[in-house]
Amino acid sequence: MLSRVFGFGRRSFDSLSEQEILALAISSEEDDGRIYRAYADGLAQDFPQSAKVFEAMAEEEDGHRDSLIELYRKRFGERIPLIRREHVRGYFERKPDWLVKPLGIEHVRRQAEAMEQQAYRFYVEAAKRTTDASTRKLLDDLAVAEQGHESSAHELEQEHVPGEIKVEEASAEQRQFILTYVQPGLAGLMDGSVSTLAPIFAAAFATHDTWKTLLVGLAASIGAGISMGFTEVASDDGKLSGRGSPIKRGLTVGLMTTFGGLGHALPYLIPHFWTATAVAAVVVFFELWAIAFVQNRYMQTPFWRAAFQVVLGGALVFGAGVLIGNA
Repeated sequence: MLSRVFGFGRRSFDSLSEQEILALAISSEEDDGRIYRAYADGLAQDFPQSAKVFEAMAEEEDGHRDSLIELYRKRFGERIPLIRREHVRGYFERKPDWLVKPLGIEHVRRQAEAMEQQAYRFYVEAAKRTTDASTRKLLDDLAVAEQGHESSAHELEQEHVPGEIKVEEASAEQRQFILTYVQPGLAGLMDGSVSTLAPIFAAAFATHDTWKTLLVGLAASIGAGISMGFTEVASDDGKLSGRGSPIKRGLTVGLMTTFGGLGHALPYLIPHFWTATAVAAVVVFFELWAIAFVQNRYMQTPFWRAAFQVVLGGALVFGAGVLIGNA
């Protein structure tokens, strides 16, 4: 771990020979081609036109690799030493595609742009360290090619992803985000914020003890979060409904349910009962308005209708808790 953080056991870029620089360039082009194909595979099912863009970019990386290998053979023979990015201190790194999934289309495009810019800087610096004319020319040509990839990617996008398809893909991506994260998160926030009102405030007014109220609030919030999370995972695997990974939905709904309940439970850390209750009431007000905002922003529910529904429901549950607590 320390060796990765501080660069122990790595070579500096300045210490590499021309042979090692070429070997590093070859492995880098191979890795970039794999990454682009991984992006294409990840987009193929839902965004087939954008996937074609990354397939084409992967083919370009293959062409760069072949040119580098041909030059290496002429200068150094058939044996190419294994030198990768992680072996060189200060060299840019690429995250494996499985670490950065899932990515939205725009995120993937920005990632590709960053990859090309990094590759351009590498070839510029590598060319400065070479004395062989043919090697320097190839590295300079590759630097120009990497710099021109942004425009090439734009041209490929125009060819494979015209305006109407891009709009459709963005709409599909937004819909998937809502189904996987927004809807479960909203359900969890509503359940955590509203359903825990009654037990928390009933305990508060029944005992007038902030510590006991806090314990009830913690139990209600965490218990509801676990229950909602497991229910979401078990209820739909997402394959037929298209709602996405059940694990992601379960974590989202579970966490938001817990946070929704803890919001008005944690004020009871304040030892003074009426101060804690006043703070909890203010937190409830903001929680309910946050729910109304999310409904309006992502679910296209008119704001005042959403606010009326949420505030009315919250007020009824709050009132029930106070009445039960004072019984």
